[in-house]
Amino acid sequence: MSGVARCVWMAGTALGEGPVWDDRESCLWFVDIKQSRLHRFEPLANAATIYDLDGSPSFVLPAAEGGLLIGNGHELVHWRAGQHLVLATIPMRWGDRMNDATVGPDGRVWFGSMDAGERDLTGCVRSFHAGRLRNEGLPAVITNGPAVSGDGRWLFHVDTVERKIWRVPLDADGVAGAAQLFVQIDPADGNPDGVVLDADEHLWVGLWGGWCVRRYAPDGTIADEIGLPCANVTKLAFGGPDLRTAYVTTARTGLGEDAIARQPLAGGLFSFETEVPGRLLPLARLTNSRALPSGLPES
Repeated sequence: MSGVARCVWMAGTALGEGPVWDDRESCLWFVDIKQSRLHRFEPLANAATIYDLDGSPSFVLPAAEGGLLIGNGHELVHWRAGQHLVLATIPMRWGDRMNDATVGPDGRVWFGSMDAGERDLTGCVRSFHAGRLRNEGLPAVITNGPAVSGDGRWLFHVDTVERKIWRVPLDADGVAGAAQLFVQIDPADGNPDGVVLDADEHLWVGLWGGWCVRRYAPDGTIADEIGLPCANVTKLAFGGPDLRTAYVTTARTGLGEDAIARQPLAGGLFSFETEVPGRLLPLARLTNSRALPSGLPES
């Protein structure tokens, strides 16, 4: 069993999302989509920094070329030392935006999109690699938590509204095959949000409305569950020198005044210790330091 969650930063995020450990600077990055902010947490110094951004930043990933790759609305942005460069504008309808993301062993970025109104079946999964943008399909109203296995052979994709987590085979070129249902979440347990794999290839998922993060074994059975003192749990990331500290983002959005009064830590950043370490996410590989054409064609 893993440890007990505690709040390490009363960040007060409206929609905290996309935590990722940056081993280069021993810090955790995450975003607040609703308040257009980028957060940085340094556990050794117990220091926290907030950067104001425009738009709807939905994910942040350390980049191989230095700095960070940020998914913001319709744009992939290279953010470095407070400066930003738009790498690509993603072709999607006006009412959609990017959501969660991850990086495969080859540096390929996998990210999803969603209907910002959370009604229409217009979301999908895309990949970005070596200047090529590819639509992988896998439609959903809200895509969430792509995660790629350590050997690069499997993609885990979340359909939040339908409460399904899919397991998708990937070939040697990173092309997605036919999706297989991995887990169906019971409505009483909330909706699956972001996912991440640990060193034993067990899948951790944040449960929106479920008050917990849950760990699934490779056969889809529940292996562990850690409760939190707030309902809307979004995603987990492993950090620290041994990658055994789990950091969890949460959200206040969707909660009324009475609910927030009962959940004063909602929107905070939490942590707990795990027996099995995580895996360090590979660096996102950007094509070069020059801006790519807007509206890249998809294949």
